[in-house]
Amino acid sequence: MKIHLTSVFVDDQDKAEHFYTEILGFVKKHDVPLGEEARWLTVIAPDEPDGTELLLEPAGHPAVKPYRDALVKDGIPLAQFAVADVEAEYERLRALGVRFTQEPLAMGPVTTAVFDDTCGNLIQLATRPR
Repeated sequence: MKIHLTSVFVDDQDKAEHFYTEILGFVKKHDVPLGEEARWLTVIAPDEPDGTELLLEPAGHPAVKPYRDALVKDGIPLAQFAVADVEAEYERLRALGVRFTQEPLAMGPVTTAVFDDTCGNLIQLATRPR
């Protein structure tokens, strides 16, 4: 069994598409209209074309807002993305205007940082232990 797809709820799919592709560097895999306002919009890591897809899912369900608001208020990231070097990615993203709520922090063999994805979520970056 493998994880094929996971999702993050986003306030605006166009804004999310820009942030996740142009700023973070993911590649759009699927963009299928679902009615007048929503799309099946997924992104993938550029070096893993058959890897796990991230669905940029519209945040329209009534349970989404209180759930995400509570996570953000408590500083809890909704998702975690692996990077080779958290400090380097932190500097790259800051130079692009990304707002971090946690600067790089070493915790044993793992370093993490947390940023605001501009779409209603906190996302954690982490290095993989070597």
